[in-house]
Amino acid sequence: MKNIKFVQVGCGKMAVYTVKYALENGMEIVGAVDINPDIIGKDVGEVLGNKNLGVSIRKVDELDLLFKETKVDVAIVTTMSLMKDLKDVLMICAKNGVNAITTCEEAFYPMNSSPKITEELDKTAKENNCTITGSGYQDAFWGNLITTIAGATHNITMIKGSSSYNVEDYGIALAKAHGAGLTMDEFEDEVASSDNISEDERNKQIEAGEFAPSYMWNTNGWLCDKLGLTPISQVQKCVPMVCDEDIYSSTLGMTIKKGNATGMSAVVTTKTKENITIVSECIGKVYSKDDCDKNEWTIYGEPDTTFVVTRPATVELTCASVVNRIPALLDSNPGFVPTSRMGEMKYQKGE
Repeated sequence: MKNIKFVQVGCGKMAVYTVKYALENGMEIVGAVDINPDIIGKDVGEVLGNKNLGVSIRKVDELDLLFKETKVDVAIVTTMSLMKDLKDVLMICAKNGVNAITTCEEAFYPMNSSPKITEELDKTAKENNCTITGSGYQDAFWGNLITTIAGATHNITMIKGSSSYNVEDYGIALAKAHGAGLTMDEFEDEVASSDNISEDERNKQIEAGEFAPSYMWNTNGWLCDKLGLTPISQVQKCVPMVCDEDIYSSTLGMTIKKGNATGMSAVVTTKTKENITIVSECIGKVYSKDDCDKNEWTIYGEPDTTFVVTRPATVELTCASVVNRIPALLDSNPGFVPTSRMGEMKYQKGE
């Protein structure tokens, strides 16, 4: 991965690891941008707890100028969770012919939730000979692990999975997207109400770019794409997670009162033309002292197979997945290309 020049977009919690891992893989950082006025102008290494790297953090508004001033091979984008919030940044990358990889969860497979934005980015990226994709923890633990085990299975009737993670580890945007800190009434109005619609209404929302998918919505789409399955219906249900005592959130900067939402569980059910049902759940919440990350999937059929990963280092695995995907990103066809079409993940230090 030597001689690959990158720009870090977003200099928060995830960037601590993406920058570290990219540098340790031989990449060179040539720029960094953020929206936080408190860190603008500071050396990115200082902000991320590293030695000074000789690269000052600039305003995100200067990203286009940065690309025009500097030779950049790839942008690592670790900011928001929804395509509508990332469209402008990714479009700047595409217009400048800069490959981009993002931790944005919807970007894992946005074709089934934000098709118009994805089509616009795909068209512009193709015109400028660059590639855009989404990767992270789900690339391995909600994606490639499942499809690899599927490849060892004679017959499949159902794929069922559940994964939990601490929203404290990912920043304020993700915590708010999970409804952390909301009262039950607020959760119903701001989060759950979006599920209480017909499939036709949901499709209209998707076409209008107004749909807010849970993370497994896009994961199920990715799995279908990788496995060659044809979805015929897909629904999601979001329910609040609560704690039986007050719990402090450092990310939100508040104490979540007993009985209020610490986050949510989202269950997505996909039925396919091939008679394989995918039921996946993600549980994102502010953890109590007794909680821990867990990833459990079962493939039902001949034979049944279950695997469980307990206490995965989700943040580090997310960032390592993103960095390790960069060679495949650079080798891919231009356009918006999900990692389901990039082959298996590879350990880069063995190359």
